[in-house]
Amino acid sequence: MKSLIYLPQCSSTNDEIIDFINLSHLEEDFLAIYTFNQTNGRGQYGNKWKILANENLAFSFAIKTQKISCSDILFNYYTAILVRDFIANLTKTEVKIKWPNDLILKNKKICGMLFEKKGNYLVSGIGINILQENFENLPKAGSILSQTNLKFDLKNFAESLYHYISEKLMTENIPENILELYNQNLYKKNTISVFEKDKVRQNGIIQNADNNGFLWIELENDGLQKFFHKEIELLY
Repeated sequence: MKSLIYLPQCSSTNDEIIDFINLSHLEEDFLAIYTFNQTNGRGQYGNKWKILANENLAFSFAIKTQKISCSDILFNYYTAILVRDFIANLTKTEVKIKWPNDLILKNKKICGMLFEKKGNYLVSGIGINILQENFENLPKAGSILSQTNLKFDLKNFAESLYHYISEKLMTENIPENILELYNQNLYKKNTISVFEKDKVRQNGIIQNADNNGFLWIELENDGLQKFFHKEIELLY
């Protein structure tokens, strides 16, 4: 069983869905909550995810762990793939995954994701910039509208995303080649890029992400190394 809940406003869709898990006896195998007015969104590793009211989407879903046949890392990768595919298909535009879980559309970040495990549920929080046009003081950020000039109805977008993700996770087998699919869509893979590590910048080339959550980079000065999130920054 699955359900979708709309909230006119909330602090954080992830907090709301976790409250459902903690305070009630959920029967649903898949539950999603969304809002267009999230006041205190959380990003990955303690970051904040701020959205402007009625311009962007905050969407969280929880799925029972027994429904997932892969590791937590690969599930995170697969969620990023699903959201990437959904937006790419909708906009007919190339979308890339910036390791570990941001989405890049025409070199601007339009989506971030947060993953948590609560009890026997895996929880994914997804923030997508859809209609926002003003990104003052956010030079790396953009929206679907700012990058493609395409306008989407927020409610239809949210409901379509729900149906797409729930269909893929609840009625189809999770593919065995998640890591391959993820690396195929990895932003700046096999491209000379600038990285910052310990406040020192150097060139490097992203080789691949692995199934333990590490990113492998061939650095100009330090050679091939693996990094976990926050240990190195890709400058773009």
